[in-house]
Amino acid sequence: MDYDTIEFTVADGVAIITLARPAVMNALNSRMRDEIRRAVLAGGEMARAVVLTGAGRAFCSGQDLGDAAQAIGDLGQVLRDEYEPMLKALSDCPVPVIAAVNGTAAGAGASLALAADVVIAAQSASFIQAFTRIGLMPDAGATWQLPRRIGLARAMGAALFGEPITAEEALAMGLIWEAVPDDGFEAHWRARAAQLAAGPTVAYRAIRQAMRAGVSGSYDEQLRIEADWQAKCGQTRDFREGIAAFVEKRPARFEGR
Repeated sequence: MDYDTIEFTVADGVAIITLARPAVMNALNSRMRDEIRRAVLAGGEMARAVVLTGAGRAFCSGQDLGDAAQAIGDLGQVLRDEYEPMLKALSDCPVPVIAAVNGTAAGAGASLALAADVVIAAQSASFIQAFTRIGLMPDAGATWQLPRRIGLARAMGAALFGEPITAEEALAMGLIWEAVPDDGFEAHWRARAAQLAAGPTVAYRAIRQAMRAGVSGSYDEQLRIEADWQAKCGQTRDFREGIAAFVEKRPARFEGR
């Protein structure tokens, strides 16, 4: 599978998608959005964990404003036709997705990072809802993600003022999972990805779907979802292996099925 705007590798159960337009801080153009979507779909089939990261000094600076066709077109149509399929590929991915945010994540780039299941950021990274700087509102799922992660007051301030949020601030307010020193950042996210790739994949899928449903569903609905998914988990080889490993007092060797 050929890619021009990203790099895609699979090794040891981990698919790594690297946004590779460093000259423009990995800004998103039409081709990149499609390539991310295709790579996420491929990663979900070929690997047991997917990582999104960026080349160079940024994770992703958001929409490529130099992409003239997008700049003068119907922005709503661009969101429906190009952003939504990319974001849906991430939310529907059958394996866990990590966003390894190596630098600035701005505008739709921040939205892309927050679409992952887990966000691990280098301490020098920052998150910026930069939309109002060009007369727009947050999009690409940001208005759904932000209030649920950090509450309405902080989400509103982040969106209205568009001020950078450091990785440490993002960690403190619950926007991300981890802020890691730059020196050990790549080794850390690789270890995290390897940990997920060696884990119980079906259980991870259940967790991802149940947690997302729980954000907006009722208590009764959530109890039903938990029972349905736990029934599926209880039929897996990984569950039997987990029980055997517990009884035998050894680490579990999960197969992802």
